[in-house]
Amino acid sequence: MLDPEKYEEVKKIFTAYLESKGLRKTSERYAILEEIYSRTGHFDVEELYAGMKDRGVQVSRATVYNTLDLLVEHHLVSKHQFGRNLAQYEKSYGYRQHDHVICTECHKVVEFCDPRIHGIQTMVGELLNFHILHHSLNLYGICGDCRAKAARTITE
Repeated sequence: MLDPEKYEEVKKIFTAYLESKGLRKTSERYAILEEIYSRTGHFDVEELYAGMKDRGVQVSRATVYNTLDLLVEHHLVSKHQFGRNLAQYEKSYGYRQHDHVICTECHKVVEFCDPRIHGIQTMVGELLNFHILHHSLNLYGICGDCRAKAARTITE
């Protein structure tokens, strides 16, 4: 669900970014931004493109890819590679830092947040004299559903 205040803030930031780069401020780019900030969770390019087409928004795949690149470059969207050849994206401006657990069987992605990780990040930054800007932690395993499915297959 779209948070109108957050979307307006992100739109202003994106507009300033486009102006600073001398890029056009097109309705398609803003439609993509709005679609992304209306979503929850992770998505791939095809899901984003199909969702826009389903709502009658006319936009090319090339525009979706190019706009996503701009949004990632300016940290309004995060791009992830969760061990597959398929990039996943998520909105990032104004959302809490979080990490991921990924099932290697069904590719389900679960987000989690543990404040101890922030403490470790701070300590490592101080110890090694780094100003840590952000981090990425992905844990891979087999989810409970896939383990249960495998157990059923063995007993049958």
